[in-house]
Amino acid sequence: MAAGKRGKIAVFPGQFDPLTNGHLDVIRRAIKVFDRLIVAVGVNPEKKEMFTLDERVAMLERVLRGLPNTRVMKYTGLTVDFVKRVNANVILRGIRDVSDLRFEFQMAQVNRAVGGVETVFIMTGEKYALINSSLIRQVVAVGGDVRVLSGVLPAVVIQELRAKKGKLDKRNRQNLPFET
Repeated sequence: MAAGKRGKIAVFPGQFDPLTNGHLDVIRRAIKVFDRLIVAVGVNPEKKEMFTLDERVAMLERVLRGLPNTRVMKYTGLTVDFVKRVNANVILRGIRDVSDLRFEFQMAQVNRAVGGVETVFIMTGEKYALINSSLIRQVVAVGGDVRVLSGVLPAVVIQELRAKKGKLDKRNRQNLPFET
């Protein structure tokens, strides 16, 4: 890339609570398309988080270590404002299925209208199309064994989920009204 040119920079925003192999699939394919990829970890006020913002950033940094031209950053506020602040060209979004497409299409229209920022979509690989972070959080919340999710979660995430599940189990045992 010539000096002074910023190249094609994409921001892949998300809550990543937790990061899945579907997210990684989109990231790995995006780094072949863009000169630089910023994985932007944000807060969705409509969702209850399992991991703090800093915990999610740390997990992503561990998982993405060694992937070329990627950077993990945290942000709050509007995604379009963050995209402009980091001088990116586009927002990258992963699409799993038709229901994702409808929601993401609406968001892309809003981001273009509000911030003048275009959105590029990458389809998630078919083996990851049925998994999402909300389902993973539900499995953990009801006491499921996260080790069975090794096909859909990076090893680092499984390790962190097991630790988080242990803390949740301990807290739940302390709040029981009777001895088990």
